[in-house]
Amino acid sequence: MGKRLTVAKRELASLRSEKTIVLAILIQLFVAAFSSFLAVGLVSLYDPGSVSNGFVVEFGVTGEAGDDLAPIVEERDGWRAVEYGDETAAMRAFDRGEIHAVLEVSRLPDGRARVRAIAPDGNVRTTLVVTQIKGVLEAFERHERQRLSHRLERQPVELPADASSSPYFGFTYTVLVPLLTFLPVFVSGSIAVDAIAEEYDRGTLELLRVTPLTATDIVDGKLLAMGSLAPVQAGAWLALLSFRGTRIANPVEILLLVTGFSVGVVTMGATAALAFRERKQAQFLFSMGVLVVFSSTYLLPESPANAVAKLAIGSPTEVTHLSVVAYLVVSLAAFVGLRWLVGRRGLGS
Repeated sequence: MGKRLTVAKRELASLRSEKTIVLAILIQLFVAAFSSFLAVGLVSLYDPGSVSNGFVVEFGVTGEAGDDLAPIVEERDGWRAVEYGDETAAMRAFDRGEIHAVLEVSRLPDGRARVRAIAPDGNVRTTLVVTQIKGVLEAFERHERQRLSHRLERQPVELPADASSSPYFGFTYTVLVPLLTFLPVFVSGSIAVDAIAEEYDRGTLELLRVTPLTATDIVDGKLLAMGSLAPVQAGAWLALLSFRGTRIANPVEILLLVTGFSVGVVTMGATAALAFRERKQAQFLFSMGVLVVFSSTYLLPESPANAVAKLAIGSPTEVTHLSVVAYLVVSLAAFVGLRWLVGRRGLGS
């Protein structure tokens, strides 16, 4: 074990001269340290309607079924309905800036409603207005479903309940926490590619091979160094988020998941470097492999990002716990397979 630790210390010491890696870590530190401040701006992109600051959207409602839509608009704070006798009058008011959008509602022969929405083009408020139009249409859809429910011959699928949680809560646990936990994993995998490929490129691998180190010792030491970076960083970011007021439940299990994923990703990086030995080709193969593998996990019952979000919120299911175990087992199996392959074939020349 001492030989492997020596190689690991050598790799960690060399990272201090890698400006790109140091910059990536500093960026993650900045995001974690100022998460509360950054969330205000980032949530405006995640959910534009959450930062309206009391802005009231005025909808010009017209059409033969406008009387059905107007009361629904008036039910919610932040919306105001202005009824017009015809679409021409509504468009004149829209062009003068008296209203923010026009909703023209007509009835089809079978009783269904058809809504034509007109929003400003290129205005700074366009995104917010379009978001509010979506909300109006969803509310109108629920009203129409209820009004026409007596005509149903079969019970349709129930609509999801209205979301009442804060967008800051959703953004923090579904975007920010998974980002800070998995970004170090991918950085560690990329470093593992460089750590091995550069040994071939610089010719320093020959110096290691004349030492008492075996090929397995060299690979183990490099993977130990790179694989430990992600859990350490993720743990630091979670602690920093907690210090900044973001409660993180189940931190130990989250770190176990990150550790397992880190072992798997670093193993992928080492495999790519050993197969190609040329940095650019190995990095390309590693990047594509990570993209395919991580995207494929969303086809599973519990993706890594969803598992981290549920664990951080404090609402994991049995599937979540089983997913953590499964990711650990698969990653360790991949690592053992790589060690066996290196032990049989060596590192080459």
